[in-house]
Amino acid sequence: MKSILAIFLSLFITSGIFADQPEVLNVTMKSQGNNQYQFDVTLQHSDSGWEHYADKWEILDTEGNILATRVLYHPHVNEQPFTRSLSTTLPDNQKNFVIRGHDKVHKYGAEVIKELVP
Repeated sequence: MKSILAIFLSLFITSGIFADQPEVLNVTMKSQGNNQYQFDVTLQHSDSGWEHYADKWEILDTEGNILATRVLYHPHVNEQPFTRSLSTTLPDNQKNFVIRGHDKVHKYGAEVIKELVP
């Protein structure tokens, strides 16, 4: 009986850890010409203060190479979800990209794949 209880508690605690990962809710992109784009990314995260908050989001190509990073310098405890922008230059042949959020405790959340519309 103790082992069943231990397994149940382990699953319960582990599932709570993954629930606090940053979630990308929305991504918009605006062309600024010359392969320059502005990304507006909306994140949701259970920021609780300086020890646990979403501290960045990244734009990657489909091979996992980081193309740009938007650093978030402070917690957004009372501002959820929140949107932040980043302008960056993308390679000529880039047609798809991946957006992922990151937090100080759980690291990376689920990835969102977006098709680049020229």
